[in-house]
Amino acid sequence: MNTLKLEVDADGIALVTIDLPGRPMNVLATELIADLGLMLDEVVARVDVRGVVICSGKSNGFIAGGDLKELVEAHDRGWTPQRGVECVWELSSLFRRLETCGKPVAAAMNGLALGGGLELALACHYRVLADDPKAVVGLPEVTIGLLPGAGGTQRLSRLIGIEKALPLILGGDHVKPAVAAKLGIVHALAPLADVVATARRWLLESPDPVQPWDKKGFRVPGGAGCLAPQASQSFMLGTAGVRGRYLDNYPAPKAILSAVFEGTQLPIDRGLAVEAKYFGRLLVDPVARNIMRTTFINRTAANKLVRRPAAVPKSAVRRLGILGAGTMGGGIAYCAASAGIDVVLLDATQENADRGKDYSRRILAKDLERGRTTADKMDALLARIHPVTRYEALDGCDLVIEAVFEDRAIKAGVTAKAEAVIAPDAIFASNTSTLMIGTLAEKSSRPANFIGMHFFSPVDKMPLVEVIVGKQTSDTALARALDLVGQLRKTPIVVNDGPAFYTTRVFCTYVDEGLQMLADGVEPALIENAARNAGMPIGPLAVLDETTQELRWKVILQAQADGLPVQFTHPAGREVLRALVEDHKRLGRRQGGGLYEYPAGAKKHLWPGIAAAFPAGADQPDVEDLKKRLLYVQALEAARCYEQGIVTEAADADLGSVLGVGYPTWTGGTLSFIDTVGIRPFVDECRRLAARWGARFEPSPWLVARAERGERFYPLPA
Repeated sequence: MNTLKLEVDADGIALVTIDLPGRPMNVLATELIADLGLMLDEVVARVDVRGVVICSGKSNGFIAGGDLKELVEAHDRGWTPQRGVECVWELSSLFRRLETCGKPVAAAMNGLALGGGLELALACHYRVLADDPKAVVGLPEVTIGLLPGAGGTQRLSRLIGIEKALPLILGGDHVKPAVAAKLGIVHALAPLADVVATARRWLLESPDPVQPWDKKGFRVPGGAGCLAPQASQSFMLGTAGVRGRYLDNYPAPKAILSAVFEGTQLPIDRGLAVEAKYFGRLLVDPVARNIMRTTFINRTAANKLVRRPAAVPKSAVRRLGILGAGTMGGGIAYCAASAGIDVVLLDATQENADRGKDYSRRILAKDLERGRTTADKMDALLARIHPVTRYEALDGCDLVIEAVFEDRAIKAGVTAKAEAVIAPDAIFASNTSTLMIGTLAEKSSRPANFIGMHFFSPVDKMPLVEVIVGKQTSDTALARALDLVGQLRKTPIVVNDGPAFYTTRVFCTYVDEGLQMLADGVEPALIENAARNAGMPIGPLAVLDETTQELRWKVILQAQADGLPVQFTHPAGREVLRALVEDHKRLGRRQGGGLYEYPAGAKKHLWPGIAAAFPAGADQPDVEDLKKRLLYVQALEAARCYEQGIVTEAADADLGSVLGVGYPTWTGGTLSFIDTVGIRPFVDECRRLAARWGARFEPSPWLVARAERGERFYPLPA
């Protein structure tokens, strides 16, 4: 058995230590499942074994869950729901054998036990959890489009009752030790060093090898079925709540409700079969594939800096310079100081520089109030941020990030001043979101060391950094920029230079389409609701207010002045934007209001003047058509970026759209959406949209040729 070790002591206690070789954490990989089966056969057969303790050989936790790489290809391999049931039934039946083997089994959890890890523990007769903040337990499968398929929905509901279990399963919550003990998920807490000894003590003193649900007369705590006191709250209101939150885009929450409702009214074995049935359906659904592939597998690879040039030695930024102490600069400073980096935060005046440091002070003050940090840690972090006005303070910085106004002349000025001070091998990065890196690098004395690092606002919350490679950017600059992103614990994508790069181009099509819908006479509330129903986190009109109409109009005018192709002057919705800025002086939230009003102490609402400025038509379109327009226009722009070599990896396109733009997670991202629809049907629908709404929806000959070949952005597994 390669994944675990079995030792039997003089008292007849078998210690099973799980330790997957070559893995940073234990996961329920196929090899481990097979070894657990062999282990169970052995301990049952051996007369000298009176009980079993299952523990982890990894210092960072018990078992993190299933092996997603083994699950993500189920849809692409053409599995049927029945094949999905068979996949999970091997594990579910193994856990059932474990809890009915006739010998008491205890789980000694030294750290996190999530998903299948907690399901294994729930199949044990006794559970001990380390009394450590990192030792969380939970069933987070809903976050990857699945449900707990190895007994989680059935055992947890029978253990603590449906009313307490269902919110944990639907939310995918991580439960801390004290709460897990209070709820009854675990029997005991123990110091980290004593978890195995505590489990062993139970086996020697008072073991019971029969689960509560296998005892005669067992009833689910709080009841099950329609007549249970909690049924209305858990299932009737729960169904409405799930639909309100997920808007029918995510099948997993409804499947969880059904599995719990149906399964808990049946004996445990039949309940497990019900659970497996719903798991099988979800596993072969493209939504689960999309979520697992993009938000876990591809994101994990990006976090490991998969795009980093391997030949460049690893580096670490010890001292970071930031030019501009506004919202972006202040946010970057906070993230860097949080990562232990010394920060020089430079602005034109000391007042502005100090205000940039105050950004961190405000965040930390809230954390201190909520018990998330201590005064000492707060003071230490703030001490790493040095607000200054003199460029000489940048001396010794390994990397400098420019985060000043989107103005080429201003950027050129600060670049020259910084490069006059920093070391010849220091990297200079621009946080621009619209200006081409190549044109900015023209004003640099060291273009090989010049790169784009596009952060997203608010920086302390947004996980993405878009790293933009100019024509003269060296591999060294790229590697060192990615190393910094890794230090900041953010997720990078790498794109090539071009007007508006990748994420801004995709984002702009979303906002443009919302504005064009206003021009087409669509009710503004219908536009916003259609966007939310599609899965976008915020409607296009509301998000424009946040980024400001004034800034967007300046970008369009600059694109015209630069002679960029017509698509970069945003013809869709441009007249609406011009009217907002020039005729109605509705410039955005920061300027007092735009398409929304922001009354003090009250909820924002649509600007009453919209009706007169942009009259709605008598006939309103179907919401499904609006959803298609908003999703297809972004996916089509992503395909254009891929065609033009702005983004070279489908994974980067998907991560950028989901983490940076807010493209719906259920799609897996813009290019995954095309694959999910099917490239041929996608092209056909684009042509229909183009005929009805304009040439911006017309697929390029390149995309049409891909469709004719049936060429996906993610090839099918061999």
